[in-house]
Amino acid sequence: MTVLLNTPAPGDVRAVVDVLRTWQDDATPVQLHPGDVGWYGRFGADAAAAAVRTWARDGRVVAVGLLDGSRLLRLATAPDAHHDEELARRLVADASAPERGVLPDGEVSVEAAPGALVSDLLADEGWDTEDPFAPLQRDLTGPVEDPGVRVEVVGPDRVSERTAVHRAAFGGPTFTDERWRDLAAGPLYGDARCLLAYDDAGVAVGATTVWSAGPGRPGLIEPLGVHPDHRRRGYGRAITLAGAAVLRELGSSSAVVITESSRDAAVATYVSAGFRRLPDRHDRRRAA
Repeated sequence: MTVLLNTPAPGDVRAVVDVLRTWQDDATPVQLHPGDVGWYGRFGADAAAAAVRTWARDGRVVAVGLLDGSRLLRLATAPDAHHDEELARRLVADASAPERGVLPDGEVSVEAAPGALVSDLLADEGWDTEDPFAPLQRDLTGPVEDPGVRVEVVGPDRVSERTAVHRAAFGGPTFTDERWRDLAAGPLYGDARCLLAYDDAGVAVGATTVWSAGPGRPGLIEPLGVHPDHRRRGYGRAITLAGAAVLRELGSSSAVVITESSRDAAVATYVSAGFRRLPDRHDRRRAA
C-alpha cells in the first residue's frame, strides 16, 4: 500500500499528537515525544502545524516528523514499523528530496530512534553521524525526593519571571512573554506544566516545562535551565526533581530528558536527581 506524506492543518495537530502519545513506551527507545511538538507551539499554532509531517498507510499514521528549525527532521515511527522497509525507504526519499517539502537542499539532519531501519538506510545513502546526545530516564513508580527549594507552577502572574530565566539560561532573546502565551494557548499545553524554582530571597533561579504523554507513559522534561548567576548551587537538581514530581502527579511512568553528551555538568545534574543515563544516540547528517 502507498505511504502518503501530509502536513496537518492547525486543527488536526492534536489528533496527530494523540497518535504520537500511544507510541511512547518505557520499553522502547526514546523518540519524538508529544512534548517536543508542544514546546514548538511557542511559535504559534500555525507555525507548529506547518512544522509537522505525517506519513500514513491505508489511513493509519505510521510516522510523525517535526521540523525543529528548517534543517532538522525529528522522527517517530509506530512501534510495529521501526523495521518496515517500505516506510523507511519512503522516509529516506522524502528527507532527501527538497521538492517534497520536508528538508531543504544543503546540510540537513534527521533524528530517528536508535535501531530504526530509517537510520541504517540513511547511512547507506552516505549520511554521516553527528555529535552524540545523551538520553536520561528516571522511573517514577516511587516517590520523588523533595527539591528543597520553593517551586511554583507558572501562571499568568509569573510569565515574565519564567521567560527571563529561560532567556538568561539559554543565552537567546526569543522566548518572550508573548511566546509563552502562544505556548499556553496551544492545544497541547493542557498536558504540560511550567515550573519556577526560587532561592531563599525569592528570586527565580531555575525553570522547566514538563510534558505528560498520558498515564502510564513516559513524560518529557523540555526545556530546563538555571540562570547563570545562580549555577553550581544545586538549583539544577532541585528543578529537575520538581519536574519529575509533577510528571508523577500527572501519571507518568517515567521522566525523560535529553542533552548533549558533551555537557558534562548537565548530565551530572540529571544523574544526581536519580536519572539513569541511556546509550548515546546520534542524528544522521547530510553534508552540504
